[in-house]
Amino acid sequence: MTYVVTENCIKCKYTDCVEVCPVDCFYEGANMLVIHPDECIDCGVCVPECPAEAIVSDTEPAATDQWLELNRTYADLWPNIIARKPALPDADAQNGRQGKLDEFSTEPATQNDIDTKHEESVSG
Repeated sequence: MTYVVTENCIKCKYTDCVEVCPVDCFYEGANMLVIHPDECIDCGVCVPECPAEAIVSDTEPAATDQWLELNRTYADLWPNIIARKPALPDADAQNGRQGKLDEFSTEPATQNDIDTKHEESVSG
């Protein structure tokens, strides 16, 4: 079993979940996060931390094969994120909006995002 990040994370990318993950299994794309299913220990501590309610157990109906595969694929391609950072600028307005899958970016987080993440984890 694992947890899966779903559509509502797209264009929000709140990172509250990252901060509580005991195994650092989140990976960062340009406009969303994913969970590596082979690293997730199914503890569930990330679920209540997500303001977008975008994280679900793989046993939930929202964890479709499409979302499971997307998480697996991009967790292998994107950089690991281990520290909380600000959400995307328009996150609150995007939270809960339907039909965001078409806006999913396959691009990894930018180098600037990665540098910011590293600086915060070192200083925090």
